[in-house]
This record gives sequence, structure tokens and C-alpha cells, in this order.
Amino acid sequence: MGSVWGNAIKLSIFGESHGGGIGCVLDGFPAGVPYDEAFILAEMDRRAPGKNRQSTARREKDLPKVLSGVFEGKTSGAPISCVIENTDTRSKDYRNLIEQPRPGHADYTGRVRYQGCNDYRGGGHFSGRLTAPLVFAGAMCKLFLRSKGIEVGSHISAIGQIMDTPFDDVHVPTELLAKLRTQAYPVINPRAEEAMLVQIDQAREAQDSVGGIIECAVTGMPVGIGSPMLSPVEGRLSSILFSVPAVKGVEFGAGFSIAAMRGSEANDCMYLDGDTVKTETNNNGGILGGITNGMPIIVRAAIKPTPSISREQRTLHLIDQQVEPLVIKGRHDPCIVTRAAPVIEAAVAVAVTDLYLEAYGYARS
Repeated sequence: MGSVWGNAIKLSIFGESHGGGIGCVLDGFPAGVPYDEAFILAEMDRRAPGKNRQSTARREKDLPKVLSGVFEGKTSGAPISCVIENTDTRSKDYRNLIEQPRPGHADYTGRVRYQGCNDYRGGGHFSGRLTAPLVFAGAMCKLFLRSKGIEVGSHISAIGQIMDTPFDDVHVPTELLAKLRTQAYPVINPRAEEAMLVQIDQAREAQDSVGGIIECAVTGMPVGIGSPMLSPVEGRLSSILFSVPAVKGVEFGAGFSIAAMRGSEANDCMYLDGDTVKTETNNNGGILGGITNGMPIIVRAAIKPTPSISREQRTLHLIDQQVEPLVIKGRHDPCIVTRAAPVIEAAVAVAVTDLYLEAYGYARS
């Protein structure tokens, strides 16, 4: 399985949704970074399930047990290993999926890829449950990045057809990112939150689900990080973002809408602010030629509707080879977007840490 990512640091994620536990190993992480347990637990809690009617009823505390890599309150330079127990599982709800794969889910592709040996319970290694250790790794990376003056934050940009106010892509205040981190539903416009929750409830009552978009910003990023052609910043960020289950699209800056602009509109004109080069606009999302230009990195991830829905669907019975009705049991989110912000932030934080260490090594102050 492709469960290892990174160059200067290497992240591996292990476990299955209904196994004994899940976890990660973060190798190559710098020594001497203070371990802020309160911050780590707060980040884990942002993603944790079972806190409201917009998420699955499955209740997991998601308390990370750090086995190595932290000593006397600081990272030691050894691989950081973390385990999170699975405590609230109902594996019997998934038995029929062995022969009746869920539409839109990895049941069928996983069965073929691993010759029927994959753990199907709760989606196994394909489950969104595996984003919990990613959030832990991302929280560790946020602690490192914060020491370098780099912040990562996000908000729910859209759920269904309801849009939140976008980031000001030229100036994203650190205070705004900190405020969003404390909100149960991280949105900039409170009226958008109200409409989003109505849309989620409507999908839930219809035994359906709804998707959306997370917009993430990285501020304080130095100029000159990244490489052109085969290893651009956009490529590195995208590669880890697409490891998040349900992410089906990634765009930077103006994204696909830049195709409708003329060059005179799309180009970000430069000026000098004291000793710092800035741009009047940020249509390129803080990246030019695959290299950071010092402006905020703006990236959006499109998240598809939860494939596991209560509404009756049709699927192929793999034994009978007949199309038959399927009713999915178990506990599933009508919208996973409400819990996705810390996951997208975590993926971005891991990638940015990897890029930073690749550019400057471990000794830069």
C-alpha cells in the first residue's frame, strides 16, 4: 500500500477503521520542538466524530498515545510514533458489503487490488477514520511551522450550493485563522453557516449526503521554496491532499476560473512594501513556476458527498452477478465537510514542513 509520504520528513499511516487502533510514524521530524499537548488534543477534537447531528454517531475520543519521539517536553529527533485506539465499532453492519460493494466507495477496487484480503469493516484502510493520525501529524508540523512564523488555517468554503465568504487572498490575518480554529463550524460568514446546516439536515432527512469545499491558507511562507517542472509546490501539496479520502479536486489561487481571464487580469502585478516584494492580487495562489513567491498560499480541496447513504441504491452482487438493491447499515456522516477543515490543514502542514526542511534543512533559525 502507498502509505508513506515525504522527502525530508516521511509520514506513514497505519491501521484500519475497525482494527485495534490506528496511528502514524513521523520520521525525520526536527528535534527540540516543544510538545504542546493542549494544542494537539484541541486539533484532534476538531476532527473527532459524534459531536453533533451533522456527523456520524460513532463516538471515538481520538486520544493519541505517543510511543516515541517526545522526551522531557520536546521532540527528541527520533521517529515520532502515535497510536489511537478504536473503541466504538460495529463490524457486523458491513458484512453484506463483501458481496455487495457500495457505489462510490472503495469496496470493489480494494477487493480487486488486494485479492479479497482487505479489511472491509468500516472501510478498513480506505476509511476516513485514517485521517485522525494525519491530524496528529499535521498538528506536530503546525508546532514546527509556528516557530518559523508560518501559520496554516482554513474555513468551510462551501457545502452544496451554499458559499462562505472567501479569504482575502492578498492578506489573511493570523487572528482570523486562530478564530476559525475555535469554531465548531469554521466559516467567516455566520449566515452561511445557518444555510449550510439547513442543507445538511435536508440531505440527512432525505437519507442522502452532501459535499463541499475547504479553502486553506498558508501565511508567512518564505520566498523561493519549491522546484519547477516535476516537483512544484502545487504538485507536492496536491499529492498529499489527494490522500485524504473523498478529495476529488484541488485548485490554487483563482483555480479553474483563471482559464476565463485574460493575461492582464490573471497576472499578479508586483510592488515593494518596505523591503518586501508583494503582489497587488494573488490569482496564482502564492506560487509561481512551482516556487513560493511570499504571498499567502491559497488552496481549495473539493470533497465529494459521503458515499455511504441510507437511501436504497443499486449495486452489483459479485457472487450472483446480478444488479440488486443495497441498503447500507452503520453510522455515517451526512456531510464530512464539517469535520474536514483540520484534515485538509494537516495535509497542507505536513507538505509545507517537508518543503521547508528540504529548502533550509534543520539548522535555520
